[in-house]
Amino acid sequence: MIKLRKNPPCRLKITSRMVYLVLITNAQESSMFRFITRLLFVPLVCGVISVNSNAQQSSDEDYQAKLQQLQSAIEQLKTELSQVKSSRDQLQSDLQGSEVDISDLLKKIETLKGELASQKKQLTQLNRKQVELQGAKKDQQAHIGQHINAAYRLGQQSQIKLLLNQEKPGTVARMGKYYEYFLDARANKIDTYLDTIAELDAIKPKIQQRTQALEKSQGSLRQRHQQLLKKQDQRSVALAKLSQSIKHKDDQLKKMAQDKQRLEKVLKEVSAAIANLSLPDDGEPFRQRRGKMTLPTKGKLLKAFGNTKVAGKLTWEGLLISAKAGAAVNAIHHGRVVFADYLRGQGLLMILDHGDGYMSLYAHNQALLKETGDWISSGETIARVGNTGGQTRTGLYFEIRHQGKPTDPIKWCRR
Repeated sequence: MIKLRKNPPCRLKITSRMVYLVLITNAQESSMFRFITRLLFVPLVCGVISVNSNAQQSSDEDYQAKLQQLQSAIEQLKTELSQVKSSRDQLQSDLQGSEVDISDLLKKIETLKGELASQKKQLTQLNRKQVELQGAKKDQQAHIGQHINAAYRLGQQSQIKLLLNQEKPGTVARMGKYYEYFLDARANKIDTYLDTIAELDAIKPKIQQRTQALEKSQGSLRQRHQQLLKKQDQRSVALAKLSQSIKHKDDQLKKMAQDKQRLEKVLKEVSAAIANLSLPDDGEPFRQRRGKMTLPTKGKLLKAFGNTKVAGKLTWEGLLISAKAGAAVNAIHHGRVVFADYLRGQGLLMILDHGDGYMSLYAHNQALLKETGDWISSGETIARVGNTGGQTRTGLYFEIRHQGKPTDPIKWCRR
């Protein structure tokens, strides 16, 4: 009977190398790689030495202990990778929160600017009215002075004396009427003067109130700007951390693919929702405007339709236009807002339905000025240029789609 000799050390050597190679393949972070290398160096060397010196010195118990050690290393690596993913998700969430807060603050700032302009206009009107009243008051004072002088002269002769000095009855009647007219005119002048004084007294507190309201609005505007600067700093920190965590092109490619999937999902849902809706007859149809429309914002074209993104595996399905933060984003054609919200990867996104399966998309906005369901005219300002969605530079990402498929915007819009 032939007995087969067990050789645990040889099994240990083969298994260790296999696990070692698997770990090298899966380890993405250099720190994790160094940790696993140090951890596995001792058992591998021990396995080789034991084979070359004395295979019988290594027992099954040693073998099981080393396997357990390797299994612990694998579990620790999985835990660390899970923590990295969780950290990235939290950073992305922080970035989204900061960008949404910035958008809300910008809306409030625009509202405050409108209120400020209205208050300045009202204050200007009140000041102009005050100047007019002061001029009227001066003129009325002169007229009243003339009446007082005339009244003084008449006062030297009583009304009865004036009437008795007249020989003709008709003259007496006329003099009586003249005297009454004079008294009435004087009374009217005095009443008008008193009304002017009263109006001036009333307008002064109004001017004071408007001035105080204006100062309050200016203070609120300054406060909002400070909050905005703080939020922008928070966004910069979140973006820097997120950019630090996404270094490799494979990660970028995966992120872009996920962003594309999210956008495609939204477009699919939007298309299904508007399938039975019809746009009002408001001018020339979209398809007849090919080559006649204007790009939604002015700026340098950074990326064109069909340009490659990362490692040539993805292409741009629209245009990336460089523009100043806060610049107007205008609708290329009349339509209806079917999406106006934050979408990961796209930032603050607005989608317009133009009918007949045509849609236009405007992404990375700083602020959305229209809501879902709003009807939009051609050329109407719908958003402000920004860098939401984790962009490092300001600009507008713009797409045109027909039946859900992207088409080159340059063929539709003049540069």
